[in-house]
Amino acid sequence: MTKQVKTDTRDLPPISQDIWEMKYRLRALSGDALDETLDDSFRRVAKALAAAEEKPDDWESPFFEAMRDLRFLPAGRILAGAGSDRDVTLFNCFVMGQIPDSMDGIFSQLREAALTLQMGGGIGYDFSTLRPRGAAVMGVGADASGPLSFMDVWDSMCRTIMSAGYRRGAMMGTLRCDHPDIEDFIAAKQDPGRLRMFNLSVLVTDAFMQALREDKDWDLTFNGKVTRSLRARDLWDRMMRATYDYAEPGVIFIDRINQQNNLAYAEEIFATNPCGEQPLPPYGACLLGSVNLARMIDNPFKKTATLNIEALKNTIGTAVRMLDNAIDASRFPLPAQRDEAMAKRRIGLGITGLADALIFCGQRYGSREAVATVEQWMRAFRDAAYETSIELAREKGAFPLFEKEPYLNSPQVKDLPETLRQAIGEHGIRNGLVTSVAPTGTISLLAGNVSSGLEPVYAFSYRRNILLPDGSSRQEIVEDHAMRRFRKMFGDTAEVPESFVDAQHLEPGAHLVMQATVQRFIDSSVSKTINLPEQISFDGFKDVYLRAYEMGCKGCTTYRPNPTTGAVLEPMAAVEQGDPAPAAGSIEADGQVVYMSQPLDRPQALPGRTYKLQWPESDHAIYITLNDIVQDQRRRPFEIFINSKNMEHYAWTVALTRMISAVFRRGGDVSFVVEELKAVFDPRGGAWVKGRYLPSLLAAIGEVIERHMLDIGFLARPETLVEPQQETAREGAKSDPPYSISSHSNHQPGQRGPAQCPRCGAAAVIKQEGCDLCTACGHSRCF
Repeated sequence: MTKQVKTDTRDLPPISQDIWEMKYRLRALSGDALDETLDDSFRRVAKALAAAEEKPDDWESPFFEAMRDLRFLPAGRILAGAGSDRDVTLFNCFVMGQIPDSMDGIFSQLREAALTLQMGGGIGYDFSTLRPRGAAVMGVGADASGPLSFMDVWDSMCRTIMSAGYRRGAMMGTLRCDHPDIEDFIAAKQDPGRLRMFNLSVLVTDAFMQALREDKDWDLTFNGKVTRSLRARDLWDRMMRATYDYAEPGVIFIDRINQQNNLAYAEEIFATNPCGEQPLPPYGACLLGSVNLARMIDNPFKKTATLNIEALKNTIGTAVRMLDNAIDASRFPLPAQRDEAMAKRRIGLGITGLADALIFCGQRYGSREAVATVEQWMRAFRDAAYETSIELAREKGAFPLFEKEPYLNSPQVKDLPETLRQAIGEHGIRNGLVTSVAPTGTISLLAGNVSSGLEPVYAFSYRRNILLPDGSSRQEIVEDHAMRRFRKMFGDTAEVPESFVDAQHLEPGAHLVMQATVQRFIDSSVSKTINLPEQISFDGFKDVYLRAYEMGCKGCTTYRPNPTTGAVLEPMAAVEQGDPAPAAGSIEADGQVVYMSQPLDRPQALPGRTYKLQWPESDHAIYITLNDIVQDQRRRPFEIFINSKNMEHYAWTVALTRMISAVFRRGGDVSFVVEELKAVFDPRGGAWVKGRYLPSLLAAIGEVIERHMLDIGFLARPETLVEPQQETAREGAKSDPPYSISSHSNHQPGQRGPAQCPRCGAAAVIKQEGCDLCTACGHSRCF
């Protein structure tokens, strides 16, 4: 039996409770809750991190209070894993070792990547070290297949590893702008079915930007040998066109990252973690946590509203110590990662709730006034973080690779106040890098749906439908933290001030200026998605990236709704009179079930499709029928049947269909069924089907189910999946997928609506800080 949940004393919305239940509440393997309340989760984390202190009892209470007041929020890995006694890492992400250009080296790195993903860490890799496609492989008389072919291997491995856990694997793949295969890399996500587990970013150098500015030719080289040249402008336009149409690749200004690195004397950086806020050296790790600025505004909505700098400094003093202790408390997938983390003690203290804090102070995101305010806040933030790390060095010692002269001469450290520089010269500093602004999707929801990271508020209000066990449903309004506070103070009919601006009503320049302003005071990097309107011109789109470079950003990521990737959460008309949602920036999202305890009843008739699957080892075709149930005008899988004349598979197909159908009827996130099936490898070997290798018959069935979920809109349609071709006399024999549609429903595969959440079914998935976040149930994944 699950323990009774005690009522939380904080004024938190229901979605915060749901996030805690789904993400951070510690449970036994039996499913019984070990954390009875959110406070119990915070006490577990505080106790685990305080254990690294010489006097743990002195610090457990301050650690707990910082979290309980929602002033400081450790990243999800720490909240979920600290004090759990489980073999997991508290580090969110890693950049792996450099890949040697040899078969042995490549697959040694693949093994290390698998071990890291297995423990819950996302990974980044630079594939620029691999020779280009067509290059000679000496000694074997063959041509190299190129870095993208090995990225396919990583992609398959990640998909397999993630199916064994509860969290989707996340990887970043980078390639230098002068690699001979850069054009193939740029176009990779346009190839259906390829590299779905990767974020892709091009490492753009200062030399390339200079060649672009001067409209010069650009050499593509490997190992110092020029293979060919092309106009820098043509390569840039190809990069921008891919991003405009397919939302990838992103751009990383790699020279700027290395030039401004505090530890440039001790390392060189070639890649970032999956969301880009942590450029890291080989085997580098990022340990994250965020200070909640929205909890530190005195006199909100008044002319005297201001950030309580003293509260900010006190919180930072506790937070830096907590993150430093987490380095010692964490497990590591690989010894090299432990060695790297201990040698430099890198942490990433960031912010969240920035947009809400500005609203409390009556300032519009991206305005001149807001920029000046953020400069003041971030300077105080940076200085307090460095001051704490210096004090920790005085108490516990500087990080082992600290070298006074090169450290003090790094651009970021040279910008510190002279008193702090003198203190570093005298005592050193505990953490080689201290600050970073990471995605905070779920921990921001946990904190009462405060605005995420440095992002503007995406939506001030949206609807969330919850299906109850008896088949009825209830509806709740999910509001942004600042809007909820405003309505509580002034009533539902009060007119909202101009400071209440959402992402849909901001110019690209407002995003850019805020990213550049915050970056000035962050020694690592920031994760930021610049949401752009679908109708923006291509020239206007390109200009965003050029301005990002000129303004000093370390990278640029945009999201533009388009016919390939689909739209994210769509702003809709104002909610009817009397609703607590605001007229401006309001959003309705019809959600579905999060979890259910009773299965759905079967209607008399259901819409569905039948797919024909030809498997080489079977003399007879296999027919897979998937039927759907319609809820709130949306379709979700309800049942599956598998039939064939081949009786060899009869017993297990019956068992399989019954089990999958039972899962479907329980509702919630059933997308894991696809990944579990696709990860099954037949020990006798898989089969080549129409030019594609499939590891097992079950994996082929998993692909059929995935295609069906995409076509009915249950899963958001990624840009990288093969469109199934109808089996007709003209093209049936040439269909790329190992199956074809033999009967049809009324659904038109070409129609695309808002992106749906695979967990709750709501059209509520938004792009934020490089990740997908469902604002209805809190489900998130980074790519």
